[in-house]
Amino acid sequence: MTYARFRRVLAEMVDELPPEFMRGLQGVHAIEEAKPEEDFVDVWRMGEYLDPGSEQFLGAGEGLGRHVALYYGSFVHVAGDDPEFDWEEEMWETLTHELRHHVESLAGDDSLNIEDEVVARDFERRDDDPPGERRSWRWPWQRK
Repeated sequence: MTYARFRRVLAEMVDELPPEFMRGLQGVHAIEEAKPEEDFVDVWRMGEYLDPGSEQFLGAGEGLGRHVALYYGSFVHVAGDDPEFDWEEEMWETLTHELRHHVESLAGDDSLNIEDEVVARDFERRDDDPPGERRSWRWPWQRK
């Protein structure tokens, strides 16, 4: 799938969404670049929910606002030469996953973030942690 088609398909998917899922969301974007997860071996971030945080914390609700991004380049890496890769199914799964982050964020619910952290524990890490002694995994923005 070309990047131009990826953008068109994503726009069509967004147009089909119920308006309540888009409440408080400033945009859904197709990003051409790939986004490898730096702490993991061969793990690509397919999408991301970008949330500036609580409006009560340093004015975070001002400015760019909340967005969803899907990384075309990551889809390209994951698809590889697999003729069975279902681009539209993977895009829909990623879009709805990120929208769930958005809806949960609006509700003050952290359930999907917790689920994502549990899943990530099984990914092979790039660091030298001995097996069974992995440090607690954190998303890049959670690290100090």
